[in-house]
Amino acid sequence: MIIEKLKWRYATKKFNNSKTLSEQQIQILKEAFNLTALSYGLQTLKMVVVEDRKRREALVEHSYGQRQVADASHLLILCIQNDIDDADVEQHFDNVKKIRQTPDSVLEPFKNGLKTTISNMPNEKKTDWAAKQAYIALGNLMTVCAVEGIDGCPMEGFIPTEIDKALSLDRFGLSSVLMFPVGFRAEDDMFAELKKVRKSLSETIIEL
Repeated sequence: MIIEKLKWRYATKKFNNSKTLSEQQIQILKEAFNLTALSYGLQTLKMVVVEDRKRREALVEHSYGQRQVADASHLLILCIQNDIDDADVEQHFDNVKKIRQTPDSVLEPFKNGLKTTISNMPNEKKTDWAAKQAYIALGNLMTVCAVEGIDGCPMEGFIPTEIDKALSLDRFGLSSVLMFPVGFRAEDDMFAELKKVRKSLSETIIEL
């Protein structure tokens, strides 16, 4: 039952650094990220998968000393494009046409409308909009991890500019927004057995 899976998951504070995810598990996370429902269907996010432990060790200092970054099996970094423009819209609709065989007569009004929307959007708003999409992707990944029995720790606690510099993300035109170390919890992680603290449904749900 998925509710039991969601109760099982928690923000893992200590990973077993001797256990690694299988290729199949990593592939599931890649596919899940790619299937995330995003605004307008545009995929202006990228997920950087860092497996090399030495490289991840160097990122700990830019993550306020949080060992999860290095001790997890893999580090997933959710990034946004530094630029979002007409080319992204064209690419998306080209893909729609190729996969669905949708005629231009149907696509053109939607495509042109989206181009106008994005071109009129200030850069600051574009960045904020794209970052919100990254949070949607993270939520999706967290749920998939729970279902698959994979531990993870969603992280905002890092210095994006330093992470970007350390991984040379500018060569891909990307900026980091969120990090998500994934792997398997350590047996002595004290947080694993703590009961979840949540308000009652009557306090969080409003039925009209």
